Amino acid sequence: MAGGKETPRQKMIGMMYLVLTAMLALQVSSAIIEKFILLNNSLELSSGAANKINQETVLKIKAAVEKSGNRSSDVAVIKQADEVRKISSDITNQLNALKQEIITNAGGGFNEEGGIKNPDEEAKVAELMIGARKNGKAYQLKQVLNGYTTALNNYSPNKFAGLALDGREDPVAKGNKDQRNKDFAELNFESTPVAAALAVLSQKQTDIRRMEGEVLNYLASKVGAADIKFDRVLAMVSADAKTVVAGTKFKGQMFIAASASGITPRMSLNGSPVKVENGVGLIEFTAQGGGYNAEGLAKKELRGQITIPTPSGKDTTYTMTQEYFVVKPSYQIETGTLPPLYLGCANKLSIQSPALGPLWAPNFSTDGGEIIPSGQKGKFTIVPNKSSLNINVSNAGNLLGSEPFKVNRVPKPSLEVRVNGAPFDERRGAPASGARSVQVLAVPDESFKNFSPEDAKFRVSQVEISLARGNRRIGGVTLNGGGGSISSLAQQAQPGDRYVISILKVERQNFKGAVSDVEMGNQIRQVTLY
Repeated sequence: MAGGKETPRQKMIGMMYLVLTAMLALQVSSAIIEKFILLNNSLELSSGAANKINQETVLKIKAAVEKSGNRSSDVAVIKQADEVRKISSDITNQLNALKQEIITNAGGGFNEEGGIKNPDEEAKVAELMIGARKNGKAYQLKQVLNGYTTALNNYSPNKFAGLALDGREDPVAKGNKDQRNKDFAELNFESTPVAAALAVLSQKQTDIRRMEGEVLNYLASKVGAADIKFDRVLAMVSADAKTVVAGTKFKGQMFIAASASGITPRMSLNGSPVKVENGVGLIEFTAQGGGYNAEGLAKKELRGQITIPTPSGKDTTYTMTQEYFVVKPSYQIETGTLPPLYLGCANKLSIQSPALGPLWAPNFSTDGGEIIPSGQKGKFTIVPNKSSLNINVSNAGNLLGSEPFKVNRVPKPSLEVRVNGAPFDERRGAPASGARSVQVLAVPDESFKNFSPEDAKFRVSQVEISLARGNRRIGGVTLNGGGGSISSLAQQAQPGDRYVISILKVERQNFKGAVSDVEMGNQIRQVTLY
């Protein structure tokens, strides 16, 4: 940017560039491709309008020089102005040719309706602009753009920064660890659809016309052609973006297009006062969602008023309206489908929003349990306390949606009998003289164990083992810990007898270390002896 003051139009174009760069960094979904096309069209209109204004400035320079008698020093200024116009037109034409090449080679040309056939194509854009060995057209473009800046700096005391910046130099990208190490080509054309690539080049054209205009205005001031009396006043609003995500900030500027340093306008937006700095109203508010259409867009409108004093001493108020669109933010549960939740257990969930990217700052609440944050963005643990619940998803304090969940009871474990430490085979039985110990294990359900291993800790804490012969009970022992030695019974055992095992108590330890009883009903197992 130049060192001098910027006009409101220049600030507006600068903001459009920041919006474009931010949208590229977020890599928005194909649903926004149309907005890239609209943005490109808007930038091309701005560039064309600036070109006409710059041509008018040259004509005013020539008229002022002629009025002053065509002094040699003034005639030299005309020559400089013509040179500035020529080098600006030359590079603008180069960019137009490059845009046409992108449309033809990457976008597949135009369809019957006049639109680009493949506006979302990314791979061919990267191949053309970056190249397999970083030999794409964007690297030559960087030299051309920065060469233009160098050339323009010869005509003006206000020096311009380069037009083609690498990630570490770009004001938006340098704060993003994933973007700051990219070069100019990668930053602007990697994973970039055709529509966005065109908008990037159109933005460069608006920058060229802006810089050209600043130099021409400086040259005009040297011959007295800059003293222009405005005969029209237009109320305008300049927004960072017409499309914003619900819950994020809407930022922009509202201003008088033909302002003067001696005028301090009063401004309001939707009935509320707007802060004014140097004749420019600064707008910032939280975009509210609701009323979305099928594409997830909600049409909104701004109504503003700008009041300025007139030479007659009376105030004149100008009104304006500006529409913008709020995009419905989306999120997804990491598994892609709603996972099962288990009552009283640590259920780990991850809810993310690729569309919001770095703007994703979620918080979660529920009407049926406890939410335990993990410290990682979008990841948390929920401990349900009822059979169904809702998880409310908010971002930056704004509710995005509510997800219903069914809650399952913890599945009961299966019981496994072991004789002498080995699993008991019911088909064979156990030797009467060799069965010296019996143990019963509580084995958790496999899917539950995989989902919540910290809650799948079961144990049989008490059993009663009886030696039975026919219909008679010979003897019995009660053992804690799920079993143990039955030597006292084994001394009395005979072939044909059986051990009858009554499971008296089963327990489960949850993720917090708390132990609770598991209701298993009347569970009996038998070990036949031979």
